[in-house]
Amino acid sequence: MDFAGRRVLGRTGLMVSRMGLASGYNVPAEAVHKAMDEHGINYFYWDRRRPVMARALREIAGTRRADMFIAVQSYDHLGFWLKGSVERALKKLGIDYADILFLGWLNSMPWDSVMNAALRLKESGKVRFLGFTGHNREFHGQMARSADSPFDVQMVRYNAAHRGAESDVFDGLPENRPGITTYTATRWGKLLDPKKMPAGESPLTPSECYRFVLSNPTVDLCLLGPKSMDEFDQGIKALVEGPLSDNDMERVRRIGDHVHG
Repeated sequence: MDFAGRRVLGRTGLMVSRMGLASGYNVPAEAVHKAMDEHGINYFYWDRRRPVMARALREIAGTRRADMFIAVQSYDHLGFWLKGSVERALKKLGIDYADILFLGWLNSMPWDSVMNAALRLKESGKVRFLGFTGHNREFHGQMARSADSPFDVQMVRYNAAHRGAESDVFDGLPENRPGITTYTATRWGKLLDPKKMPAGESPLTPSECYRFVLSNPTVDLCLLGPKSMDEFDQGIKALVEGPLSDNDMERVRRIGDHVHG
């Protein structure tokens, strides 16, 4: 299993890097450029619409738009503001279309007004694919196994302490499945906290957290959301270090059980 290579993002057909960069914690512009230029990361998730990441993406997209995939997100659960929200995002990023529009915090099927607005954006070419994210694993599993799901990509919470997706979402997926992306690999930093560890156990490194997630054969891409260059450099090591050994996997799962408990 090669973490440094590309992988097909489910039925979208997009060839994406195994890690993607998210804007949520105000990722530095230097990290955005370094991700693309030095580490081959080609997937960027502009979720909280931070201006620093927007400027970096505009600079890269100006000459390399065809080499990158940009995802945007909306929390509009009514559908009234979705079109305007996406159009403002495209304008700020200096692009004509988003590769993926994620409907955020979706734990059940959205109202028809939301889906209709999203589908119109897709039909108009302003977004290529639709996705959703949320915490309801049962709904994620239903959509991932449904032949009628309107969603091409799903973003699932998954880490060593939150492994319920292994049975609820990842098992038994059809061949023509949606792309599976994940977030919170460090469980919001809890898996890195020495105070949360079992007695006598060292905390996990960021790389170990991301390697755990990427070692699952169903996960296409794991998001990295650093707030500093040090966090970026620590997390990106996962691409080079590759899959966990059996012994390391057992240790990571043991720590995850303790943190979850």
